[in-house]
Amino acid sequence: MYISNRRVIVVAGIRLVALVLVLSLLPGCETASYYTQAVSGQLRILAAREPIERVAAAPETGGKLQGRLLLVQSIRAYAAGELQLPVGEAYGSYVQLEGKYPIWNVLAAPEFSLQPKRWCYPMIGCASYRGYFSKADAQAKGEELLGEGFDVYLGPVPAYSTLGWFDDPILSSFVGWSPERLAGLLFHELAHRRVYISGDTRFNESFATAVSQIALPDWRRRYGYDGAAADRSAQALAVNHLMLATRERLEGIYESSLPDSAKRVRKADTLARLRACYRKLSADWPDPERYRHYIDKTNNATLALVAEYQSQVPAFKQLYLDSGENWPAFYDAAERLGELDKEQRKARLKQLSARYESSADPVASKKVAAPSFDSEACMSAGAA
Repeated sequence: MYISNRRVIVVAGIRLVALVLVLSLLPGCETASYYTQAVSGQLRILAAREPIERVAAAPETGGKLQGRLLLVQSIRAYAAGELQLPVGEAYGSYVQLEGKYPIWNVLAAPEFSLQPKRWCYPMIGCASYRGYFSKADAQAKGEELLGEGFDVYLGPVPAYSTLGWFDDPILSSFVGWSPERLAGLLFHELAHRRVYISGDTRFNESFATAVSQIALPDWRRRYGYDGAAADRSAQALAVNHLMLATRERLEGIYESSLPDSAKRVRKADTLARLRACYRKLSADWPDPERYRHYIDKTNNATLALVAEYQSQVPAFKQLYLDSGENWPAFYDAAERLGELDKEQRKARLKQLSARYESSADPVASKKVAAPSFDSEACMSAGAA
């Protein structure tokens, strides 16, 4: 049952004040100002929440928004019943944002490395991004990192999770997404509430991505969203294949004994080839521009993020199969994996990935073949 909005705000406010007191003990002006904006921004969102039922029933609510909120309710029910995720009151409320996005993320990686810069936070561990509720603050941080020689990516974040600290709301920034994209997002974010390992972004994001990818085909079939939805998912997987191939090529360049000037040239050529491959891949798609902006801005920072979200997904898919395709058993197995020390965990995930990739892909959706990164088409287009 939804507790009154005022009571929820008071409880949340107490927790946030306690958090501010803890954070105020941390050294550094930049640290203090960062956490101040984070806490105040989060409190604004919490204060604006309204129960979905109330918003959907309001006379002023348009039919499209009402339909999307009812869809959210069915997605939450599926996640709780079929996926057995701890939904609780998460995404049971709605917030109309003042702007287009709630948060802007800053990602950074060195010029010749695909290891992302990491920032560490109390209670949730370290992550490879820095989130700001103000675009101007994010831009200032991005400029600072550029000045230090990092590759930087700054992008809007339509949705994020507080990892169960608060009951996250549905936001106006993503409520209008297509049904399958909306379901995939909620499955991903709710998965974080079930399994989260402090300090291991790659584990957490790959796990949540795997949950979403495994769950979506059945959800689509059940609710009649096959066809174009499955094609879009396959297109996303093909783009990820190209991004991972780009990472592999760049890793070889960065680890070589070439002088920095030569590495810089080869890096530029590799990124040009990625853009050419994407043009070849997406030429006959209904929406070839879907990923163009992201591909055009790809650098070490964005490629580092791809690894965080995708590189261990095959391992978790194999773990799901090993768990008898039983969701609770899978979650328990993932938690046990997370309890291993980092090197043991990494070795175990590598073994699982190898097993999955050496067999047929029984939980994948329809595939879209990506052109080989070394194909003549990509190479000639990249050189043009």
